Amino acid sequence: MAAQQHRGLFRSRRADTPPMRPWHSRTPFAAQRPRAGLSYPARRGLAVGIDIGGTKVAAGVVDVYGRTLAEATRATPGQDAREVERVIAELVGELSRDFRIRSVGIGAAGWMDLANGTVLFSPHLAWRNEPLRRNLEVLLRRRVTVVNDADAAAWAEWRFGAGRDEPRLVCVTLGTGIGGAMILDGRVERGRYGVAGEFGHQILVPQGHRCECGNRGCWEQYASGNALGREARELAAANSPVARNLLDAVDGDVQAITGALVTSLAMGGDQASRELVDDIGQWLGLGLANLAAALDPGTFVIGGGLSSAGQLLLEPTRRAFARNLTGRGFRPAARIDLAALGPAAGLIGAADLSRQMMRGGG
Repeated sequence: MAAQQHRGLFRSRRADTPPMRPWHSRTPFAAQRPRAGLSYPARRGLAVGIDIGGTKVAAGVVDVYGRTLAEATRATPGQDAREVERVIAELVGELSRDFRIRSVGIGAAGWMDLANGTVLFSPHLAWRNEPLRRNLEVLLRRRVTVVNDADAAAWAEWRFGAGRDEPRLVCVTLGTGIGGAMILDGRVERGRYGVAGEFGHQILVPQGHRCECGNRGCWEQYASGNALGREARELAAANSPVARNLLDAVDGDVQAITGALVTSLAMGGDQASRELVDDIGQWLGLGLANLAAALDPGTFVIGGGLSSAGQLLLEPTRRAFARNLTGRGFRPAARIDLAALGPAAGLIGAADLSRQMMRGGG
């Protein structure tokens, strides 16, 4: 699909937003309830954002300031696309009972034909050339916007979070793999064919670890939550004395060691886990330096589950980035910050993008 089909879609009309708060200081998402006394602009622009994940579908009512007013979730119903669409319709209906909803935005993993609202390919669901927008508009009897989930999260961070006022923003999401998105001059940049942002599949180590994409040596095989878990399991399987705390945490079951566990132990002070997170950070910094050479952003925002390691991850990342940056010492270097909106970013961004499109901003 031509680039022109993307550029007009995601142009912003930025509104004033309240001061940003770190995501960990926000009211727990599931505990939020409808708020009384909303201002007229906030009440007028309410949108529902939907984030379709591999295990759950999360929905939230989002106002024009990026605040989540209510939330509902359902388990993702396996690989059945029709069931997923039914669940989305249920969530929108549930949230619409207490709010007057102006628009609905859907964030889903995969490659998108944005002009037609079609999911060309999704790794979480058996969606191949799925006309998601058309199907949902029939079910909901209202306008629906469909976007890539990483784009939605990046948009939320640019509008309301760590990337506010940054004209060249790159977001990198560290989870099972590595996702990403770019905001350039107030628009989501999807590339010539709509599939930009697959940062995790740049090849850093030729003939390295096999990746699910079919190639070897992809960045996400060295700097993701899965990579952290794999490295920790290898250390524990070698019966290294430094892995004692890792093994104790899983009662000796090496295969039960995950990236999330290692992150938790690292935050608790376990030295071996901290060293493992440090290694991941070094790989992360190297990949960011490659992206900086190609894209020259002003800010990188790092999100996803692995970002909960905070400075334990960010400090080695920044060191490796500075050491590997092309032209280091003779050029400005991008900032590297943690995402501010946490796991709600995807649905906040999907809701706000739907609102932008409804008002003619995209």
